[in-house]
Amino acid sequence: MQVQDAGQGEGQQAGPQAGFAVIDWSKPWFAPFAGRGRRWQQAALTSYAALLAEMNADAAVMRQTTGRGQRLAFIAQDDLPPGAAYEAHIASTGCVPTRHNLHDFFNGSMWFAFPRIKAALNARQSAAIDVLGVGPTRGGVRDALTLFDENALLFACADPALSAALRGFDWRTLLVTRREAWGSSCEVRCFGHALLEKLIAPFKACTGHAWIVDVPPSYFEWNAAARDAWLDESVSAALLDTDALASRMFAPLPVLGIPGWWPENDAPVFYDDASVFRAGRRSRLA
Repeated sequence: MQVQDAGQGEGQQAGPQAGFAVIDWSKPWFAPFAGRGRRWQQAALTSYAALLAEMNADAAVMRQTTGRGQRLAFIAQDDLPPGAAYEAHIASTGCVPTRHNLHDFFNGSMWFAFPRIKAALNARQSAAIDVLGVGPTRGGVRDALTLFDENALLFACADPALSAALRGFDWRTLLVTRREAWGSSCEVRCFGHALLEKLIAPFKACTGHAWIVDVPPSYFEWNAAARDAWLDESVSAALLDTDALASRMFAPLPVLGIPGWWPENDAPVFYDDASVFRAGRRSRLA
């Protein structure tokens, strides 16, 4: 196995150790993943080989599988055979090609935080590749799956009025007048690994694609592990439903606008920035 410090491509950091060093696990978007993340961070700061070893040690304990039931493992990017499609390789072998950078670090993290969702995404992606092959464009289904994988927020909500406010770009209702509902009727989990990478250096316009998950009111009485397990099962089932994926719409949500996630949003004037909290086409039509 060839293990080098720098691969090329999306998410590559200039000097990967520098990127790993600045992860702030106290931030609300990183905090749910901090337990395992801190161990992986220390390994990544040691070497590429140490990171892969730590990831594979956890995979051996968890016994997670990928989209076609293969046992999860992590390999160096250089071990991906020439011409092999990334998702198809994961499905057929269980081996996730991983670079020594933040992008792939957070991708690996999601295999443990939401294993069923990751397996469902891999199953759908590899099935689409079987049918259409790997061409210059992914096609609508693969585009939607990739968008979810890279940039999704899971918006868990027990109040249809709040879901409607999100879909309708009604920021004032969702984030100001119904602010007290956050934590008791709705909440967000970051899932997209490219989004997590961007949040290393957060900026006001940083926007995720929210996937709305209807949850029972009792959801907010459960502990964090039970909530994540429920989301993992529910969302993975939806992703495997071909009709649901085709019809489901993402809703843009500026991450720093989430109540409690950024100090400046305590002031309602924070949401007056129309360049970030846009009306949206559907709101304009209404």
